[in-house]
Amino acid sequence: MASTAADPQAPSQLARSVFHRIFDERDLSDPSAFWTEDSVDHFLAAGRTVRGPAALAAWFTDLFAAAPDWQMEIENIVDDGDRQAVIQWRGTGTLTGAPFLGIAPNGRRIEIRGVDVMRFDAGGRIASNTVYYDGAEFARQLGMLPRRDSRLDRLSLAAFNAVSRLRRR
Repeated sequence: MASTAADPQAPSQLARSVFHRIFDERDLSDPSAFWTEDSVDHFLAAGRTVRGPAALAAWFTDLFAAAPDWQMEIENIVDDGDRQAVIQWRGTGTLTGAPFLGIAPNGRRIEIRGVDVMRFDAGGRIASNTVYYDGAEFARQLGMLPRRDSRLDRLSLAAFNAVSRLRRR
């Protein structure tokens, strides 16, 4: 029987609950409430795959340590009525705390939009999650890449194209 949006076991409701506990309450005290030892999250823009409740809790603990004011706003959720939910979100925060993914804090504000594709197991825990966001935009906002359409951005593109033309010859 397919679940409905009002059903507490509907994938959209499960996803809302996970987002609320992790991002609003910052409750990572029992990561096995969200993930099993077989759970896997693919953070594509970061090039990282994280497995199991302890490692996933550590990922979010590190994120909150790096950007203590990190907020996630759910913009939209759709689900397949079975086990999968797609969550469109907007994340904001300031990199003022600890390093994250080797990136030293520099006080820069981040605002990114992304999508999680969560698949839940029969017990309502996340079996897999693929996280999509624009990694280049994340890097631009941190100052790791030049601002889009800035002089340096246009020069980098021109240099890349010049090298590409030379390689084709």
